Amino acid sequence: MPDAYPGRKLSARYPTDLPAWQALRTHYRDELRHRSLKELFRRDRSRAERLVLSAGDLTLDYSKNHVTSKTLKLFTRLAKESSVPESIEAMFSGERINVTEDRAVLHVALRSKISDRVALEVPAVRDLWGVLTRIEEYVHAVHAGEIVGSTGKRFRNVVNIGIGGSDLGPVMVARALRHYWTDGMRFFSVSNVDGTQLADLRSELDPAETLFVVCSKTFTTLETMSNARAARAWIVDTLGDAAVEAHFAATSTNHAAMNDFGIRPDFRFGFWDWVGGRYSLWSAVGLSLALVLGFETFSRVLLGGRIMDQHFRLSPLSENMPVVLAMLGNWYNNFFGAETHAILPYDNRLDRFPAYLQQLQMESNGKSVRTDGKRVRCETGAVIWGEAGNNAQHSFYQLLHQGTRLVPVDFLLPATSSGAAQSLQDLAIANCLAQAEALMDGFDEGGLAPHRVHRGNNPSNVLVFGALTPETLGQLIALYEHKVFVEGVLWGINSFDQWGVELGKRLADSMTGAVSRHEQYEGSNASTAALIGRLQELRGH
Repeated sequence: MPDAYPGRKLSARYPTDLPAWQALRTHYRDELRHRSLKELFRRDRSRAERLVLSAGDLTLDYSKNHVTSKTLKLFTRLAKESSVPESIEAMFSGERINVTEDRAVLHVALRSKISDRVALEVPAVRDLWGVLTRIEEYVHAVHAGEIVGSTGKRFRNVVNIGIGGSDLGPVMVARALRHYWTDGMRFFSVSNVDGTQLADLRSELDPAETLFVVCSKTFTTLETMSNARAARAWIVDTLGDAAVEAHFAATSTNHAAMNDFGIRPDFRFGFWDWVGGRYSLWSAVGLSLALVLGFETFSRVLLGGRIMDQHFRLSPLSENMPVVLAMLGNWYNNFFGAETHAILPYDNRLDRFPAYLQQLQMESNGKSVRTDGKRVRCETGAVIWGEAGNNAQHSFYQLLHQGTRLVPVDFLLPATSSGAAQSLQDLAIANCLAQAEALMDGFDEGGLAPHRVHRGNNPSNVLVFGALTPETLGQLIALYEHKVFVEGVLWGINSFDQWGVELGKRLADSMTGAVSRHEQYEGSNASTAALIGRLQELRGH
C-alpha cells in the first residue's frame, strides 16, 4: 500500500504513544479531571476573551471547554507530532492520501481559483473551471427560458435524485439557503429506494415543468438508478418517450449508461475520482443547487469554502479553527470518554446540517484500522447527532442537562435572522446563550430536591456569525470537512474511503430476487431467511 503522506511514515508507535499524547493523559489525570469549568473561569478572568478564534466570517468561542493554556500548548505539540502540517500540505498538493483507493483528495480544488495553484499538476484539475463554465451556461439558459421542457413550458421544479453525499449535501444547502432561491424555482429531492418520495411528488408537480438531475458518478447506484428509472417512467407515461432528453440532466462519468438512459450529451456534467461523495456538493453534484439558487449564489458558497481553505492551509496550528476543533474532539473522545457529539444550530434553516455532518464525520472517521492495516489503539469517530435549536430543547436537552453521559456540544448561532423578524431571532439567540450557560454552570441551590439539580460542567463551543449567507455556509461546511481530516491524520486512519458501506449494499443486491419471490434466498443466515418468509406471508404470498 502506498504511503499516505510522502515524506512522512506512519510511526510504528500509535498516537497514544506520542509524547504529547502521554503528556495530555498526565495533564488530564492530575490537573483537569476533577476541576470544573466554573473553577477554570475563576482562575482565569481573561478566559472569555482569550479562548476565541476567528476565521472568515466565523467566530469560535471555545472558552467553555475543559482546557487551559497548558492543554492548548499540548494540543499544538500533538498536532506537530502527528504531522498535521505536512498532511495538510500533502492534501493541497494533490498527493494520493486516500491510500486504500490510491487517489488524491481534492474537494479543496473545486472551490479554488487557478491562482491558488491547488494541485494543478493532478490530472483533470485544470478541467474543473471548464465544467463550472458549462454549469453556469446551462443554468442561465434554463432561467432565461432558452432550455425548456418538452411542451415548451419553463422549468419550475428541480428534483435532485441521489443518495448519500449526492443527496445530503444538496438538500442541506437548499434548505439552508431557502431565502436565496431564484423566483419561480423550487427544489425537491428523491433519495430513498422505497419509492414514497417520488410517489408524493407525482401528485404535487406538473411533469411538464419538472427537471430531474440524476447524481451518480457510476450511473449504477442502486437507489439512485431505481428512482431515476421510476422518474423516467413517469415522464414517458405523461409526456412521451421523446420528452426524456428534455427533462433529465446528469452528473456522471458513465457515458454509455447515460446514452442508454437518454441523457443528452450537452446535459451531462462530469466530476472526478478525487472527489468523494460526501465532499461532492462543490462539484457538478451541486448542479441542482445552482439551478435553484442561481449560479452566482452557488459561486458564493464555493467562495466561502475557499476562504476556510486558505485559513486552514495558512494559519498557525494554535490559531487554526479546524485544528482546534479536531483536538477538542479527540480530547473528549479519548480522554473524557465522550462517545457522542451534538450539533445544535439556532437557525431552523440549518435543520439538516446535523444530518449532513453525521455522514461527513461518521462515514469519514468511523474506522478501526489505520492506513497501514493495523488496528487502531484509540477511539476514533464519535457519534454525531443533533437538531435545530428550540425544537431540540423540547426533545433531548433533558439528557444533556441531567443525563449520565457527557455530550460535548457545538452551538451554531447567527446574529441576524435569515428571513424572519429579528425579534424572533433574538429569542433564539437568548435561548442559545442560556442553554450554553446552563450546561456549564448548572443549578444547585441549597435544599433543592435531587431531581431538580443540574450538575453543569458540560463543555460546549459557540460558533457565531453575522448571518446565514452563502459565504458563511460554505465556511461552515469546509470548517467541519477540515476538522474531520485532522482527526483522521491524528488517529492514522483514512478519512476518505467508505468500505463499511459496501457489504450491506452487496448483500441487498443478492437478496432482492428472494424478497420479490423471483429467486430463492441463497444465504446461510437463518434469521434473514425467516424474516423473508414472514414478510412474504404479510404480503399474502
